[in-house]
Amino acid sequence: MASTTTLDAGIQPAAPSGGKTFFGHPRGLATLFMTEMWERFSFYGMRALLVLYLVTSVHEGGLGYKAALGAAIVSVYNAMVYLTALPGGWIADRFWGPRKTVAVGGCIIMIGHFLLAVPVTVSFFVGLAFIAVGSGLLKANISTMVGHLYEGPNDPRRDGGFTVFYMGINLGAFAAPLVIGTVGQKVDWHLGFALAGVGMALGLGQYLLGTRHLSPQSNVVNSPITPAEKSAVLRKAALWLGLAVAFYAAVALSGHFTIDWAIWPLSIAGIAIPALYFARMRRDKDLDSDEKSKMTGYIWFFVAAAVFWMIYDQSSSTLNIFATDSTSSKLLGFDFPSSWFQSLNPLYIMALAPVFAWLWVWLARRGKNPSTTMKFAFGLLMIGASFLVMMLAMAAASGGVKVSPLWLAMVYLVQTVGELTLSPVGLSVTTKLAPAKYASQMMGLWFLAVTAGDCVAAIMQLIVGDATGSTWYFAAQGVAAILAGFALVVYRKKVIRLMGNVH
Repeated sequence: MASTTTLDAGIQPAAPSGGKTFFGHPRGLATLFMTEMWERFSFYGMRALLVLYLVTSVHEGGLGYKAALGAAIVSVYNAMVYLTALPGGWIADRFWGPRKTVAVGGCIIMIGHFLLAVPVTVSFFVGLAFIAVGSGLLKANISTMVGHLYEGPNDPRRDGGFTVFYMGINLGAFAAPLVIGTVGQKVDWHLGFALAGVGMALGLGQYLLGTRHLSPQSNVVNSPITPAEKSAVLRKAALWLGLAVAFYAAVALSGHFTIDWAIWPLSIAGIAIPALYFARMRRDKDLDSDEKSKMTGYIWFFVAAAVFWMIYDQSSSTLNIFATDSTSSKLLGFDFPSSWFQSLNPLYIMALAPVFAWLWVWLARRGKNPSTTMKFAFGLLMIGASFLVMMLAMAAASGGVKVSPLWLAMVYLVQTVGELTLSPVGLSVTTKLAPAKYASQMMGLWFLAVTAGDCVAAIMQLIVGDATGSTWYFAAQGVAAILAGFALVVYRKKVIRLMGNVH
C-alpha cells in the first residue's frame, strides 16, 4: 500500500514569519518528506523485482523457484515488514527515541539492499531480513516525527502536513518501478537491487543532514528502560535466538533444510502473534465493560482488514507474475517492462485520494455519509470483485495468450477504490475504539492485520502449489472476500451495538 491516508488539508495559515518553511509547514517536514520518498523508492522498487527474480530461471539470472513458492516468499516478506513495526515502536519508546531509531533503520535497510545486489543466495535472503527489520524501525517512527513538528493535535497545519508527507510516499512508490524495475528487468537483476540501495542511501543522507530541523521531541525516549528490565530483555532475546540458531543448525546439518522451514514457522507466527496480542489486551482487567465491548466489535474490522490485505498484497506476487507471463507488454505501440504495472496503484491513489476526501465531507454535510461498517463492506466487495476480474483475465490468457494490459489496469483500479474506502477508515476507527490504556498499541494491532492477511496468503500459496494463478484460485478468494463483505452488511447492527458511542 503506497499510501492509505486521505487527510483533508483544509485552509492553511500564513507561513510563520521566522525562518524558512516547506509549503508553509515547518522546515523539518522537507527532511521527513524526502527521507520517506527515497525509502519508499527503494522499498517499492525492490518489491517490483522481488518475485520476478525469485521465479526467473537460473540460466536467466534468477533463482528458479516455482511461482507458488516465489509468491509465498514475497507474502511472508511483506508480513514481516509490518510485524517488525511493533518492536520498532517499542525500541524507540524504551531505548533510542524516534530520531535515532529511524537513522539506524535507514542504515539497516541500505545494507539490506546492497546485500541483495550480491549474486549469492544466502546474501540475498539475509538482505531481505535486513530490509524487513530496518523497515520496521523506520516505519514505526517516521510518521510520529511528522506529528512532533506541530504544536499539538489541534495545530491547523497538522492534517495538511501529513497530506504533504504521504504525497512523498506515493511519489517514491510511483517512480520506483519505472526506474528500478526497468534496470532490473532490462539490464541486470542485482544492479536493480543496488539501485534500490542507492535510493535508500540518498534518503539516509538527506535525513542525517536535515536532523537539525526536526523537533527536539523526536529525541525523547518516552519510557526509558531500566537496567534491570534491559538485562531481562537481553537474556530472553539471547535465549530465543540461541534456541532458533540451534534448531536450524540441527535441521541444516541433517540435510533436511529447505526454504519451507523458514516460510511455514514465520507464516504461523504471523497469524498467532496478532491473535495472542489481541487476546492479551481483551482480557486486561483494567478495561471496563464498554472498552471490552468496543474491542469485541474491533475484531470484525480486524478480520475484514486481514481478508482485504490477503488479496491486495498479491499485487506484488501473483499479479506481478501474471503481468510477466500472461500480459502483453505493449500498449499503443509502446513496449514496457512488466514491473511498471506496480506504479499503477500509487498513480491511482494520487488521483483519487483527494476525490474520496472530498466525497466523505460532501456526504457528511448531507447526512448520507456511510457508516464505518458499510465502508469496510464496500472495500471487501471491491477487493473481491478485483479477483473476479482476475479470474476472467486468467481465463482469457488460457493457451498461452497474452492479454491486454488493460485487464491489470482495471484490477488495480478496482483494488485502489477498495483501499481508499477501507484503509483510511480503518486507521480512524482504530483510534476511536482503542481503550485509553492501549491507544498506541492498537495502532500497532491494526498493522498486524496486514501481517495476518499476508501470512494466510503465504500458507494458501504453499498449499495450492502449481494451482496458484489458476482461475479457481482467484475466484475462490474473490468470492470469500465478497461473502465477508455481505456478512458485515448483514451483521452491521450487531457490530454497531458493540461499538457503543463510536459511529
